[in-house]
Amino acid sequence: MILVPGGRGQLGHDLAALSSDVRAVSSASLDVTSVTPADLAGASAVINCAAYTAVDAAETDEERAFAVNAVGPGLLAEACASVGIPLIHISTDYVFSGDGTRPYEPSDPVGPKSAYGRTKLEGERRVLEAGGWVVRTAWVYGAHGSNFVKTMATLEASRPELSVVDDQLGSPTWSRDLAAGLLELASVLPSERLLHATGGGEVTWFGFAQAIFEELGADPARVKPCTTADFPRPAPRPAYSVLSGAAWAAAGLRPLPQWRSALSEAFKAGVVAPRTGAAPLE
Repeated sequence: MILVPGGRGQLGHDLAALSSDVRAVSSASLDVTSVTPADLAGASAVINCAAYTAVDAAETDEERAFAVNAVGPGLLAEACASVGIPLIHISTDYVFSGDGTRPYEPSDPVGPKSAYGRTKLEGERRVLEAGGWVVRTAWVYGAHGSNFVKTMATLEASRPELSVVDDQLGSPTWSRDLAAGLLELASVLPSERLLHATGGGEVTWFGFAQAIFEELGADPARVKPCTTADFPRPAPRPAYSVLSGAAWAAAGLRPLPQWRSALSEAFKAGVVAPRTGAAPLE
């Protein structure tokens, strides 16, 4: 049985949907900040999806973010090591500075600029030190929980136009594709313990939003480009978040599908509920 702490989010739901061998549990049922080896009874592996992901809130709540993103994964890794089961921990592109110009390799220098990124980086360090695996991903969306795709679908139905930043570049990742990749990783457990897994290719948030409008059958011209400076946020966003999948492929793992084809498949699978009632805005 593969135990998934933080399993009620979009990734945990998809892991459970893809495998009957997955037991996805809520953070209320298994709190990684106080986990013990006894909590892992019956597990053959652990995929940790528990995380403090409120990026802006972490700027003023770094202590809590550190507990969930750093202390918890460390305790979980130690517990897994003590009973001899593998841990796969999910991390983020925010551990990098975002100043890059080519896809980041796992071995590239890190330099988080936000509290969220700092806490996730420390979680990585503790997991790797205890012998676990770390998978960095980015721009994840799925049918469950809040995400960019759902937000754009809501705004498309309520606004004639909207502005989306066009100076941040990344790789959208469908949670179902990521879940499939993680299950494959759990079956292979390569010697390389720090890997990247995202949808293939790259796009800005603006381009991603236009593609979402296309999938909704709406006019993508209703999405207008803007800059990050136009919408200041408490936590700085990486300007460049593209992660290289070379190490993932070198480990014998199947690359995740290209982001654009994955988005189409996600819509076919119902990542956004079909809209009823009013016709699309013109």
